[in-house]
Parts: sequence; C-alpha cells; structure tokens
Amino acid sequence: MGRRTTEFGKGIGKRLIDMEKNQNWLIEQVRDRTGLYFDSSYLYKIKTGTLATPKIVQAICEILDLPEQR
Repeated sequence: MGRRTTEFGKGIGKRLIDMEKNQNWLIEQVRDRTGLYFDSSYLYKIKTGTLATPKIVQAICEILDLPEQR
C-alpha cells in the first residue's frame, strides 16, 4: 500500500486539474525553472511528504500559484 498524500500533495493534484495540465507538464516546468533533476517518482515523494527539497517545492508553488509551504 502506498503512502498517504499530504494536503500539499492534494493541492498539487487539484490545481493541475483546474489548470487542465498533467503531471508531465508540471515536471517539465519544474525542471526548466530549477535546472534540477525531477521526475514522476520525485513528484510522488513530494506529494507524500517523503521529500521536501526547498527549491523544488518553491518552484511547484510558483508554477501552480499555491501558498508557500513552511
């Protein structure tokens, strides 16, 4: 059984639906903005709270216009 999605992770999913974009689009945007390695498994870890790389979390917040995570 997988890990639970955090509130932040749910916010990512809802925002992608609202914007009519998919996870691959978000992954490309984060890569372009940060220059860091980022893929679907990394995104899963962010959504479940396993990882919280500040530059990547900040980029996701900016791209999706979500409140900054502390």
